[in-house]
Amino acid sequence: MTTSTGLTDAISRQEWLKPVEEQLQSALHHAFKSGGETGVRIKDALHGTWLGHPLHVILTDIPLGAWTSAMIFDALAAISERDSMNSAADACVAVGLGGAVVAALTGLTDWQDIDPPARRIGLVHGLINLTAAGLMGASLLTRRREMRANGRALGLLGFLAATAAARLGGNLVYEHRVGVDRSAERDLPQEFRRAAAEADLHEGKPLRVKIDDTPVVLVKSGPEVFALAETCSHLGGPLADGKVEGETIQCPWHGSRFNLKDGRVLNGPAVHRQSCFEVRISEGQIEVRRSAP
Repeated sequence: MTTSTGLTDAISRQEWLKPVEEQLQSALHHAFKSGGETGVRIKDALHGTWLGHPLHVILTDIPLGAWTSAMIFDALAAISERDSMNSAADACVAVGLGGAVVAALTGLTDWQDIDPPARRIGLVHGLINLTAAGLMGASLLTRRREMRANGRALGLLGFLAATAAARLGGNLVYEHRVGVDRSAERDLPQEFRRAAAEADLHEGKPLRVKIDDTPVVLVKSGPEVFALAETCSHLGGPLADGKVEGETIQCPWHGSRFNLKDGRVLNGPAVHRQSCFEVRISEGQIEVRRSAP
């Protein structure tokens, strides 16, 4: 067992964190819900639905990059004793703190819609980042009080904490697939393939079918039939159990809403467009194939 695997396993076993996770998620859900339509728009913006990519992942580069630069400038200042290096290090610490605030807002927004066991890893990831930001804030204050050595020491501790948090962030992405598109169309054929009988599909009632081991959801809305990847791009929720309204479908797990025509995200927490497929009806049979690029 690697050290990193041992760490995440140890975090997963901390059952005392469960009520903290649940209460914090509930509070965040209530906060956005109480904002009505404005709350929904803010939530979607923080998720990155407008970007088609998780916004949090992009913003985390700001504090990590800035604080890495601060460590380099601190080292150069210690060697050269040039005031310009000290000023550059201080500026990088401050920029990193600003980036950390925005990254924390987007991270909390994403985290509220994460399920166990990733939820607990995400909570600890956030707490360590909070510790890192606190140490960096103390470092900046200490530097400005001309206690340079103490400021550098606090900055180094903050940088090490941020690095540890980043490792847990990598675990969330690569092991738990948080922020990864779950709607991959896999091996859907290039040629039309029978999916279901037209008589089996009813207005507004999603129908789950499998084509070459690829789960597909069929939806009839008015005269049109739509086919999308059945697993929600957010965390793989079953869209066939979702709610259809007009030309939209909503995931039953976390409420992501997609346009049936083109799969674009209408409401988060999903940020990735849902895969859509071409549909035709031939002799009473619904046939589906991979959409052209």
